[in-house]
Amino acid sequence: MSKPPVRVAIAGALGRMGRQMADAVQGDARLALAARFHRPGSVGEGLVSRDEALAVAEIVIDFTTPEASADLARICAERGRPALVIGSTGFDAAQSATIADAAKTVPIVRSGSFSLGLNMLVGLVEQAARALDPDDWDVEIVEAHHRLKVDAPSGTALMLGQAAASGRGIDLDTVARRVRAGVTGARPPGEIGFAVLRGGGIIGEHSVSFCADSELVTLSHAAGDRVMFARGAIAAALWLEGRLPGEYDMRDVLGLNGS
Repeated sequence: MSKPPVRVAIAGALGRMGRQMADAVQGDARLALAARFHRPGSVGEGLVSRDEALAVAEIVIDFTTPEASADLARICAERGRPALVIGSTGFDAAQSATIADAAKTVPIVRSGSFSLGLNMLVGLVEQAARALDPDDWDVEIVEAHHRLKVDAPSGTALMLGQAAASGRGIDLDTVARRVRAGVTGARPPGEIGFAVLRGGGIIGEHSVSFCADSELVTLSHAAGDRVMFARGAIAAALWLEGRLPGEYDMRDVLGLNGS
């Protein structure tokens, strides 16, 4: 007997990624689109309430906002189900703590990017940072996104910064420079800098440069189509089925963390 498809609900169903996710789920025989929901009061064909969606889904895929995602995680934990794939970015410390607490009860995959290529880039950045002396090699991260993106630096840029900091065995918050303006003085050794571009319809471009006095190494990734994020989220949803509670990321899904 064939295995029944995993029942998936889509949060933020009227958003750009919500529509992309619904199409991707419907195109995968391993999944069944069990429900679609959006913020309260939204009108759209086939939409149900959040409670109705959570009652029928095994996994919810959520690309919405930090506030909505944190609240959804809390509600799922209170109910004891379903599992969550969270692709929202821009969380503050309290929202991240809410999700971490919810992950004690339900399994959650949360990532700043669901791209396979980008997550491979994260691993390469960590390796490079581990190998290159911070006294000789400065790290600068540049990210570009469409004009409608509301958080900066992007969740993916912060993932890359964290990878560089982890490779050097330091806390990112102690060395990150997110803004430069005016007379900033000389660049401190070991600093990890961020630069942000916003404009047009750029889906997502990220580069990490290791800069020495006489050479430059740049590792980069450019997104060509949002379908890559949908494919990654589907891989995460399939990986989550039957998983124990915990907060995971795409490197867990890809086996890069040894899980």
